[in-house]
Amino acid sequence: MIVILIIAGIVVFIAAALAYCVAPGKITPEAAKTAEAFSGLNCAHRGLHTADQQTPENSLPAFEAARRGGYGAELDVQLSKDGLVVVFHDDDLKRVCGAEAPVKSLDREALSALKLFETGERIPLFTEALEALADAPVIVELKPAGASNGELCRKTLETLRAQGHTWCVESFDPRIVAWFRKNAPDVLRGQLSTPPRSFEGQPKATAFLLGNLLANFMSRPHFISYSADPRPLTVRLCMAMKPMAVTWTLRPDHDIARYEKESDAIIFEYYTPAPRYR
Repeated sequence: MIVILIIAGIVVFIAAALAYCVAPGKITPEAAKTAEAFSGLNCAHRGLHTADQQTPENSLPAFEAARRGGYGAELDVQLSKDGLVVVFHDDDLKRVCGAEAPVKSLDREALSALKLFETGERIPLFTEALEALADAPVIVELKPAGASNGELCRKTLETLRAQGHTWCVESFDPRIVAWFRKNAPDVLRGQLSTPPRSFEGQPKATAFLLGNLLANFMSRPHFISYSADPRPLTVRLCMAMKPMAVTWTLRPDHDIARYEKESDAIIFEYYTPAPRYR
């Protein structure tokens, strides 16, 4: 009998510890108002770009197309060498611009000389992207910046507050989400994630922690933005606590109807759904 009680106690302790680690945050009235604007909204991944990249991802034409289509938009921000916030997804420039260099190693002038996928489009400043999007709701993904996380967060927030958009922030890095929890609790903040196996280049322990949302105790996100993949038990436990649910990145070969039922907002690419699915 004593052994059974000990085992039961251990199970309860583990369950409570997991629930504490993965629990989302309590949403503020300001953040809840923003969440309503995103409810049922289809958001174009990196703007409404095309599969052949003739309208490149994270380009001004892609953002203008998203706005004209009535969609929200998702975009990525990071810092240039001279400390400007630019819109670009990858850490390095090879895939998109054919240059063997990290984004953070070049200043704005050098970055603006590069072409996106050999088109006439250039890497936009964050301010330029927001101007192109006008009043379209924006999901801003902050790329991990290591020691520059604080600078990126501060400059991104300053730009967003000045622009007056409907917007929210998200990141794979829980330290970035935690920065907004501490410094801007009114801002709708989200934890980006995907199953541990998808965290390429990360130590296994880090991938396990991030893929299972076990760092939520740091950031207490208002929403979870999880990839369209089978979800680990800890993620399902978090979702049972009813944070806002965002799914990325839906494509034509996904079960779109299923994810529309499960998600409060969707990030999509390579098809043109209705602006809102509910």
